[in-house]
Amino acid sequence: MKKQAAMALTLVVAAFAVGAPVLLAIHEAERQGRAIETERVLAYARDVLLRTDATAIQVDRGFKLLAAARNGPPCSDANIDLMRQIDLASSYVQAVGYVKDGRIACSSLGHDRKGLPLGAPDFVTANGVAVRKNLRFPFAPRVSFIALERQNHIAIIHKDLPIDTTVNGKDVSLAIYLLGDTAPMTSRHFVDPGWLRKVEPHKAVTFVDGQRLVAVVKSDRFQYAAVAAIPLGDSSAATHDAIQRLVPAGLIAGLALAAAVLLLARIQLSLSAAIRAGLKRNELFLLYQPIVDLQTGAWVGVEALIRWQRPTGEIVDPNIFIPIAEQFGLIEQITERVLTLAAHDTGAFLRRHPGFHVAVNLSATDLHSARLPARLDEFLSLTAAQPRNLVVEITERGLLDVGLAREVLRSLRAKGVRVAIDDFGTGYSSLSYLQTLEVDHLKIDKSFVEAIATEAPTSHVVRHIIKMAKSLKLQLTAEGVETEAQAQFLRQRGVEYAQGWLFGKPMTFAQIERELAARA
Repeated sequence: MKKQAAMALTLVVAAFAVGAPVLLAIHEAERQGRAIETERVLAYARDVLLRTDATAIQVDRGFKLLAAARNGPPCSDANIDLMRQIDLASSYVQAVGYVKDGRIACSSLGHDRKGLPLGAPDFVTANGVAVRKNLRFPFAPRVSFIALERQNHIAIIHKDLPIDTTVNGKDVSLAIYLLGDTAPMTSRHFVDPGWLRKVEPHKAVTFVDGQRLVAVVKSDRFQYAAVAAIPLGDSSAATHDAIQRLVPAGLIAGLALAAAVLLLARIQLSLSAAIRAGLKRNELFLLYQPIVDLQTGAWVGVEALIRWQRPTGEIVDPNIFIPIAEQFGLIEQITERVLTLAAHDTGAFLRRHPGFHVAVNLSATDLHSARLPARLDEFLSLTAAQPRNLVVEITERGLLDVGLAREVLRSLRAKGVRVAIDDFGTGYSSLSYLQTLEVDHLKIDKSFVEAIATEAPTSHVVRHIIKMAKSLKLQLTAEGVETEAQAQFLRQRGVEYAQGWLFGKPMTFAQIERELAARA
């Protein structure tokens, strides 16, 4: 009898030992599932907002060019040519034109004798922009456009462009609302106007409404907000997936299956294909390492560092995937993603702190790209930052074609963007080489910083680089500073800036802001 009781007690304890972790795993899975879906719906809203902000910037730029034009009558050939130039230079604007007596008298599409009637606006913003949300043209009666009119100039936008973002799952609701309006400017699927009441300045808001998880994000520059919503069933699916990963039995099976899938994926897909997929799935993200004034200890800027997390959770070393991206012609897409993410992360902060700067890395391919000036202009437009807030870092390997590099660097510095040579001393550095280029900073490679106060053969290189930079009146940033002795050595020899684990490891920009606030 006692044996049976002991057996029963053992079974109960064993069941509890198995059940308690399972219950904890289920609770954690529910939390993780909701967190995953919250990030997803926020990503949708932020992507819609980025697209709409880019559209608004292009429209505003076009209106300013037309208002400043002195080409005679509004519908003169010269003004119509200007409209066409604005149209061709804008990726989101379909047409621009001139309005007279409620009709489009002329536009980048040409001159219309009768004029295309516009009808009454649906909404007028606080700064006087008349908005028509469902404009149709006789030559395209089935297509709706958004029309924005200011001071007799009008911009035409396809209704789907601001919300033309890739979504994972069906019944994802997307919308753009003008603040003060009760109907969306454009939308997809069901959107409740009441959601807009949750909007907060300078803060993304998420909440549950009925059977939907909702995100509302207000623009920092314009008077509108982006809305995204997903069914709560999507969150349940994410929770179920998390349970499968966390419950012990499911974990074992999942690991075995994941190993098999990973092996198959490694056979079927090259790393370049995985990078392409990672770009599409938004797997790349940024961390930021603080850049410190060595004399004051103040954080004066950050370097944006690209990171890649695979769906398995694996973090791929940039030293592995960046060379592959360069080899297979994907590096420009990565650079574009870096600038987009950096603009989103730092824009509001840079507007409040004009003395702060963000450094981004450019490859040799980027320097050859005709799209580089436009990409940098887009970053400055999206952040409303000054050119001096942006530093581009280029390795010596990217400067092998000195003739081309000289022209590109000159054009960047003419814009007001500062230029730094990264990992200096590891390539083809020499005084005569530097004298042919227009740069602002040299970054001392961490391998030379590590050799400070050691017997390593490279220990003298830092002194040589400092002397060279001072002779050319270039500022210096030391990378990989890990000890106070290294910092003191550099400080005593006039090196202006440094970065490394002594001052701060790479972190999210939200963490950067918290650290700066704590230091204030």
